[in-house]
Amino acid sequence: MTALAGADLQSAVDQLAAAANERREIEPLTDTWTALDERVAYDIQGALVAKHIADEKTRLIGWKLGLTSVAKQKQMSVDRPIYGALIASRAINDGEPVAISSLIHPKAEPEIAIVTNRELKGPGVTADHARAAIESASAAIEIIDSRFKKFRFTFTDVIADNTSASRFAISTVRVPVAGLDLRTLGAVFEKNGEVVSTAAGAAILGDPAIGLAWLANAMADRGLALPAGSVVMTGALTDAIAVAPGDVVRVSLAQLGSLSIRFV
Repeated sequence: MTALAGADLQSAVDQLAAAANERREIEPLTDTWTALDERVAYDIQGALVAKHIADEKTRLIGWKLGLTSVAKQKQMSVDRPIYGALIASRAINDGEPVAISSLIHPKAEPEIAIVTNRELKGPGVTADHARAAIESASAAIEIIDSRFKKFRFTFTDVIADNTSASRFAISTVRVPVAGLDLRTLGAVFEKNGEVVSTAAGAAILGDPAIGLAWLANAMADRGLALPAGSVVMTGALTDAIAVAPGDVVRVSLAQLGSLSIRFV
C-alpha cells in the first residue's frame, strides 16, 4: 500500500499506540505507506494524542517543538521544524525516578519551556509577536522515545509518532522574561555529573521566539490557535543522549535554574 485511507489511518494510530503501551519497536509507517504526507501525518498524530488522552484519562497541557536545529533539519532533508502535543500524564517532577523498563529506547535532551500570556493565532505571527506573548521561562528536560525500530524514521513518520514524545519535566520555577534575552541564556547539560554538552538559547532556530511564532503559524494551517497559558517546550538545545538505569541527567540554565531526572 502506498496511501492511507480512513481504515489505514486508524491502523497506523493503533500500531503506534500499541507500540507505546507494550514498549516495543515497530517498523516505520512509511515502509508500508510510502506516500504518507505531512498533512496525513499530523492527522495520525492528532488521532493518536486523542487516543492517549482518552485511554489515560488525562488532558492536553501544551505543545513541543522538534527539529529546531539547522543540523537536525539537514539530517532529515527538511527546512522547517515539527510540533507535537504534551499530555499531563507524561509529566514528571524534578528528580523523580523514571523506570527505563517503562520505555523502549529513551534519550534525554535539555530544553527551555515557556508559558504564554496571550493567544497567538496565525497566520502572520512574527517573532516580535511571539516574544511579547512569552510570560515566563523555565528549565526543562524532555525524554524522547521513538516507537520506531532503532530510531529509524522519515520526516512524516516522526510527525505521526507525536515527534517521539514520551516524558518531560519542567521546573516549577517560572522566571518572568522581562529583561531576559532567551537567545543568550547559557545551558549546561550533564550526565552523571559530567558535562556532555553546552549551548545557548539561540540553538533553537536562532531564538526561541522564532520557534514559538512558527508553531502558532503552523497550527493555523490546521485551524488551531495557541491559547493564552499554553506550555511550550521550545526544542532541544543539544543532541539527545541515551540513558540507562542508574543515570542522572541535569540541565542548568543561566537565570532559569536547574532540573534533573534520574533513571532506574
